[in-house]
Amino acid sequence: MDFRLTDEQELFVAGVRDLMESENWEQYFVECDNNHEYPERWVKALAELGVDTMLLPEEHDGMGMDMVTLTAIWEELGRHGAPTYVLYQLPGFNTILRHGTQEQIDTIFAFRGTGKQMWNSAITEPSAGSDVGSLKTNYTRKDGKVYLNGQKCFITSSLHAPYLVVMARDSASEKPIFTEWFVDMSKEGVKLNPLDKLGLRMDSCCEIVFDNVELEEKDMFGTEGNGFNRVKAEFDDERFLVACTNYGVALCAYEDAAKYANQRVQFGETIGRTQLIQEKFAHMAIKLNSMKNMLFETAWKTDQGTATSGDSAMCKYFCANASFEVIDTSMQVLGGIGVTGHRVARFWRDLRIDRLSGGSDEMQILTLGRAELKKYR
Repeated sequence: MDFRLTDEQELFVAGVRDLMESENWEQYFVECDNNHEYPERWVKALAELGVDTMLLPEEHDGMGMDMVTLTAIWEELGRHGAPTYVLYQLPGFNTILRHGTQEQIDTIFAFRGTGKQMWNSAITEPSAGSDVGSLKTNYTRKDGKVYLNGQKCFITSSLHAPYLVVMARDSASEKPIFTEWFVDMSKEGVKLNPLDKLGLRMDSCCEIVFDNVELEEKDMFGTEGNGFNRVKAEFDDERFLVACTNYGVALCAYEDAAKYANQRVQFGETIGRTQLIQEKFAHMAIKLNSMKNMLFETAWKTDQGTATSGDSAMCKYFCANASFEVIDTSMQVLGGIGVTGHRVARFWRDLRIDRLSGGSDEMQILTLGRAELKKYR
């Protein structure tokens, strides 16, 4: 299987590399992380390169690129310490195009090239995380209107994203019918409670209460009763993107640690010449190589239409854990520097959350196990 990039893909990656080397973005990322601010200026710079619309078909003014290209770009951004976890919304243009009404498409497509946050999904509730079937947020039809009531929690981007696609249960049906609604977050009855996260601080996270929020039928996202199926398919893309982010920052931490190990002198020689440190780099290199091959193979399979939920679950589980181990080991190599302001400490905090967000480790194992056994029925 040949994963060599085409000339066009190489040029795209080179453009991203030039952007990341054009200024000290790390200082900007530190400021955004400390202040819990979305790095809009950086995302806008990426959008100006076409990263935001790279997956859109050309007939919709996109670049028609594939997942292999995206994986290569996420790798390049990650090795420069970039917070690619805030970029989930960029591939989200295709989701709106597939499932949105023309009005919803026009609303979200107006954000192209701006770098601004646009939308996210709101699924998780206090009593329903992995168990999506237990959702209690509901919608009720009355006098030609639709009223949304319920509570969501741990919703990414919800403090600043102007729109959320909210999954809710039909209150009039005894059967569990789940439908999604395109909600303008400025509507009356929407209440936000910001949460303080351990990591991933460049994106917001909130508890949300929907108190009789008035909607119309035209605000439905997709088709009625298809909310669960749409989200299930979307989970695969989300989990793959999380895995790409994890691998990228692990590569960054590894390279930072390797440079340091070749410079730091103790007992008359660089620490990189000691066997204990060499052993650490051997194990880290194995993990990084495994992650890279797994991600590019899954990206290729996705482009060929042969990837399964098991592939995404494998990437998410393995990369979240292997990356955390690489970053933790890199921190050990960096010593005191690693825990006193170095970017590896930020990665360490971010990676711990990714073993939960986008689907917990336990759910990835279940998904993968079922997918593997299904092959032999």
